[in-house]
Amino acid sequence: MTELLALLPILILLLCMVGFGWTAARSGMISAAAGLGVASWAFQPAPGIMAVVGPLAEAVFTAATILWIIFPALALHEFQMRSGASDRIGAWLVSISDKREVLALLLAWFFALLLEGAAGFGTPVALVAPMLVTLGFSPERSLLLALIGHAAGVSFGAVGTPMLPLLEVLTVDPKLLSGSIMLMHAALGWILTLVVFRLAASASGGAIWLAVPTAAGLFLLPALALAWLSGPELPTLGGALIGLLMFIGLAKWRWSTGSRAPSGANEGVLSAILPYGLVLVAILATRTVPSLAAWLQSFTLEWTLGDRFSGSVKPLYHPGTMLMLALAAAAMASQRNRAVILPAVSSAARRLPLVALALVSVLMLARIMVHSGMIDTLANAAAVLLGSAWPVAVPMVGALGSFVTGSATASNVLFAGFQVAAAEAVGFAPMAALAGQSFGAAIGNVIAPHNIVAGAATVGLIGREGAVLKRTLPVCFVYALLGGGLLIAFAGLR
Repeated sequence: MTELLALLPILILLLCMVGFGWTAARSGMISAAAGLGVASWAFQPAPGIMAVVGPLAEAVFTAATILWIIFPALALHEFQMRSGASDRIGAWLVSISDKREVLALLLAWFFALLLEGAAGFGTPVALVAPMLVTLGFSPERSLLLALIGHAAGVSFGAVGTPMLPLLEVLTVDPKLLSGSIMLMHAALGWILTLVVFRLAASASGGAIWLAVPTAAGLFLLPALALAWLSGPELPTLGGALIGLLMFIGLAKWRWSTGSRAPSGANEGVLSAILPYGLVLVAILATRTVPSLAAWLQSFTLEWTLGDRFSGSVKPLYHPGTMLMLALAAAAMASQRNRAVILPAVSSAARRLPLVALALVSVLMLARIMVHSGMIDTLANAAAVLLGSAWPVAVPMVGALGSFVTGSATASNVLFAGFQVAAAEAVGFAPMAALAGQSFGAAIGNVIAPHNIVAGAATVGLIGREGAVLKRTLPVCFVYALLGGGLLIAFAGLR
């Protein structure tokens, strides 16, 4: 009976978002209220008003640390759009080759991954899908390419934002966890590269099959190295930037159109990618130079409330600070850039309230469930039900969270504590469970209704989202299932 009651808030969240089609903010608030009621009736929340104030304080604080990444990431995206940088990058990429599959890999794989690493939160789909339509791909195919092409980088999207909830629930070396997650993507990410290639090449002959392992390796291997070397901020952004530049060089050598890019295009592209390069350099330096890292981490903001609630952040070491500095540097590069920075920041700020409300509501639900013991109850039930086979289901749970919330970050917020508790109950390594959660949450983005609807709006597919979901669902299921198999294999090696 208690297991069903513990599951009730999550079921309500599912019903509100999937059944009623309500927003994450509205659904999260209703689910949090239900969670508080269930906790007060059948579990052991904090006494008195602290049952509300404590989880709310933790939710607001964690949401603020996440928003400090989201805000400059969105501002950078708006800045790039308003300054014409995104258009210059896209136009130059199109000049590289006349092969459909090469163009698809440049845009739907590397450029979408670059946007995911820099901004995340649906930016790759909204920007890349329309660009593919202009190249002659059908609207449905363009949306499929953008959805599937960016998924391997979602675990470290928006300069590592989805990793923050994972690091909140388990004390673990961020580099070790990041490397474990990226290792899973490195082992299986070529599947997504192959799907992108097949979607693009199916209507043309003489497909360049060598492009598949080339494109996969040029992103996945640098991303894996950056994950082990620097932690969660750079794998997607850095791997995509390094891979994109190397793939462009190879494409111009082997698969070029034979025509030259417009005069001055190279200079325009270099200035366009400058903010991403600055983010890459800043984060890499702060994560790999010990004296600099130690100095930046010496300043900590922390708080406690009673003996159950707390939070801390290192603002100078925070990736959002690096993003803001890169944005400021790019804005100062020219008079034209200075003219668009304020509108870009204002536009980003206007998008924050709904994002903040959604984050706080879902975080509130998660913290109520953790502090009242509901997560432990669900974990023990899962351990009894699946036993040693539980690792197979770990990525599926992460994908379910992204499907429900439309966000890998929100999926990690919702299920990170559950995954750790379930892993401990069945004798599985908690860090491996978090790696599987992140892996599953990433691929879950390809079936998230929010992403599909937003992308469909940019390519004129409103009302046909179900057809897209039918195509992405098998990709998600196979990728998540194979990820579960990897976790079983990892467990056997322990």
